[in-house]
Parts: sequence; structure tokens; C-alpha cells
Amino acid sequence: MPVTIDYYMSLTSPFTYLGSALFAEIAERNNATVNVKPCKFGPIFEQTGGLPLPKRSPQRRAYRMMELKRWREVRGIPINLEPEYFPCDDSMATRLVIAAKLQGKNAHRLSLELGRAVWEREETLADPATISSAAERAGLDAAELRAGGPSDTELDELHDRFTQEALTAGVFGAPSYVLPSGEIFWGQDRLDLLERALKKLAS
Repeated sequence: MPVTIDYYMSLTSPFTYLGSALFAEIAERNNATVNVKPCKFGPIFEQTGGLPLPKRSPQRRAYRMMELKRWREVRGIPINLEPEYFPCDDSMATRLVIAAKLQGKNAHRLSLELGRAVWEREETLADPATISSAAERAGLDAAELRAGGPSDTELDELHDRFTQEALTAGVFGAPSYVLPSGEIFWGQDRLDLLERALKKLAS
């Protein structure tokens, strides 16, 4: 039986983006299904002891920047460490990812391209044109995904539900990959361990 991995993520998280392409490769070669669940990490931080970036200590912010530089080199992904449009309102983009998921489209690929818009292309997810272009790169049509689909309110309610599901699962940071057993792998730097676990499950 194929394993389904719950993927708790944020479109504006650089670490989510850094691991997104590799995670897709790992899932494919291990016959795993990715269940994308965009979350609101502000409320998650509040309930799990985390802090939003502006409230972190200078030491933690400096170390985050160092880690981004390291992983940019390791992954070979030319992210901008301080993009012009970070943070930005990603609610419109998140709704599209959830709409794609509900229609059985490749929501993971869409989320990757939306992340690329922020971290490589210097674009804001608050711009409908940015979102449409990202969808096109993912082989999707943004207008078609939203036509006749759930309302903004319904999609926002699902966003809240995924956030609560993340808290129930024990998630406290993005990205987090959760196996059916409940085992959590937090951070794109744990992808090797995730693949190791998938291979054990298949053996």
C-alpha cells in the first residue's frame, strides 16, 4: 500500500521551499502520496512556544541566515536571502493550493512554483498575476481551479482546519512531514531521514 505523507507547510517559508523539489522526488521514488496541508504558523507558534521571525533574538535570526546560505549552496537553489516581498499576504495563493488539492491536481508542484515566486523571482503572492504565472508553470490554470469551486470562506475554513490538524499531530514548525504512524520529520534538513523511514516501511 502506498504511504501518504501529510505535508504541513507554508508558502512563504524559505525552508519549505528549499526542500520542496527534493521532497517531491523522494515521494515519487518511494511510491508515496503527498497530502499537502497549508497551515497558519502564527497560531501554531503561539500554542507551541515558537516565535515569529521579528520577535526572535538577534542570535537566532543570524543563525537562520547562516543556515539559509548553507542550504542554498547544498540544494543548489538560488534563493534570495532577503526577498523584497517577504513577508507578504499569501492567503489568495494558499486558497489556490487548497483548491488544487481538492480537485486532485498537483498541489505540491503548485506550492513549489508559488514558493519560487517569492524566493527566486522577487514576486509577491498578493498579486493575482504572480499566482496565475506560478500556476501556469505548474501546468495548471488558476482561473479554472477557482471557477465554480469552493468559496474563499470555505477554503479559509479548510486552512484553519489544517492548522488545527497540525497542532493535533504535534507539528510546531514548517515544513513538517508526518507519516501515518504519527512520526514527524521537522525541517527540510530531515528529508534523508524521511526517505530512510519510507524505505523501512517498504521492506
